[in-house]
Amino acid sequence: MAHAPIPATETALLLCDLQNDFIHPDGAYGRAGQSAPAIAALPARLKPLADALRAKGGWIASTHFTLVPGKGGEPFIAEHLRQMRPFLKKGDFAPGSWGHALLDDLAPSDLAVEKIGYDAFWNTRLEWVLRKAGIRRLLVAGIVTNGGVASTVRGAHVREFEVTLLEDGCAAFSDAVHAAAVEGLRPVADVTTVAGALAALG
Repeated sequence: MAHAPIPATETALLLCDLQNDFIHPDGAYGRAGQSAPAIAALPARLKPLADALRAKGGWIASTHFTLVPGKGGEPFIAEHLRQMRPFLKKGDFAPGSWGHALLDDLAPSDLAVEKIGYDAFWNTRLEWVLRKAGIRRLLVAGIVTNGGVASTVRGAHVREFEVTLLEDGCAAFSDAVHAAAVEGLRPVADVTTVAGALAALG
């Protein structure tokens, strides 16, 4: 027997790491020349869906990759990340900073959660706030498809949220890597486009 569709009021657009430090030209990655056209295109593509979901009483949730400051404000940076991204420095992805925030085009977020690893459910309050808000369905977007997005989609799946991956609402630094990650997520998530999700909202 088919289940009744989950209403917009119990649906969240989960924006993974669409932060100034990752995407804005003045952010940490932009200053280091670390960008990709597919990533830069995401905010404008996702804005109509975010606006439509808000209008229907749905939720905007955002995850915020965080470099937790220690003594003197020096951030704790995992060794693998330090090797991959040696340009990261004090002040980047710092809680409460401009770089840490959701991009203006997509703000405000109803539920914002700091994260320190790929999976936004790991060592965070994400599941708790989603349950408190009565959210049962997640439309997942953001960066990068093969990293935070993939890990978070799998985390949502094992927690029995209904998960839809927005195929053109996420991106990676390589189109081939993005496509492979999407294929790998089909067993644990529905896959649609931003336009498809908009049409489903009516």
